[in-house]
Amino acid sequence: MRNDAKAKTERVLAAIQHREADRVPVGEFFWTNFLRRARRELDVADDFDPYRYWDLDMVVVNPNMDPHITGIEVLQDTPQRKVVRTGFGVTIERRADFPMPNYLDFETTSYDDMDALEFDDPLDPRRYHEAIDDQINAVTDTLNLGYPSFVDRVSACADHTCVFGSVCEIQEQLWRVIGPENVYYKIAEDPDRLAAFIERLGDFLVGIVEGQIAAAAGKLAGLYVWGDVAYDQGMLFSPDFWRRAHKPQLARICDAVHAHGLKVIYHGCGNASAIFEDMIEVGVDAYNPLEAKAGLDVVELKRRFGDRWAFNGNIDVRVLATGDRDAVRREVLTKLNAAKGGGFILQSDHSVPDNVAPATYDYLVNLVREHGTYPLDLGEFDRQV
Repeated sequence: MRNDAKAKTERVLAAIQHREADRVPVGEFFWTNFLRRARRELDVADDFDPYRYWDLDMVVVNPNMDPHITGIEVLQDTPQRKVVRTGFGVTIERRADFPMPNYLDFETTSYDDMDALEFDDPLDPRRYHEAIDDQINAVTDTLNLGYPSFVDRVSACADHTCVFGSVCEIQEQLWRVIGPENVYYKIAEDPDRLAAFIERLGDFLVGIVEGQIAAAAGKLAGLYVWGDVAYDQGMLFSPDFWRRAHKPQLARICDAVHAHGLKVIYHGCGNASAIFEDMIEVGVDAYNPLEAKAGLDVVELKRRFGDRWAFNGNIDVRVLATGDRDAVRREVLTKLNAAKGGGFILQSDHSVPDNVAPATYDYLVNLVREHGTYPLDLGEFDRQV
């Protein structure tokens, strides 16, 4: 029997609050080429929706977070190459033979540029109620122009699943404004001046939190905070600088979300374990995606943090890509130990790529349906946590 949105929201919130509901919730992100493969191999229609097809428990919807509400200007459009300019003041190339966007030019690069940058109102209704193309929704592993408005997308999901909104954390917003390499130059050149700009970014991002929560009118259960501050070997920059400049802004974002009774899930790629305690301190409720290839193991993390923190992710996509049913079974059932007493939303350790067969992902979902019902019975894969 399919589950309605109310039941799914209760399931997700129970996990975040370290309670056992009826079963372990399942969330997911998918790369576009996986969805294309799924359409071919599952014999489904062009409007295939993986969240409905697999009856997943949660989905994340992004609002317009561009500093300027200009929409997407298409500069070049051929089958092999598309070049666009966005409301971040950034020129981006999308190539047919490469999965990720190539950032060609940034209008804001110097400290003087940063000082002069004025942000359009984060509460502007166009961000939430109009179908205006923005960088984060439109320029991903494909070019998605003509997206429905944030409110329309939230409403379309809210009838069948638990919906989270989202907002960038400082690093994720900052590199999109001034360029990824430039972030590190600026930290070295004048960290005080960069910290002042970061505080202005914090003002804008808190506004994005407030704007989307108001626009969604009670349909959100929480917000994802996008904040890649690490790679597979550790932090991208000094944890001390993160604590000085980023941590206060993350605290403001969490406070703004919690003031509306909603939950915060932080999405951080790589291994940011150096600042996990800081994240708990400022109010992050759960952590995602827990990349296995970065050395993170959700069962070990559950032993370490107990009911102090919840987790979302960690199913190794490298294992899924093998298609080996025994290996997938071992991966899923072992990781389900982290769900004892609640505290775990099962999901891949980032997003499902196209080297994973849709039939294998279908097998994963069925495993959770069969073995993720409380009380958990994990058989030979049962572990102490």
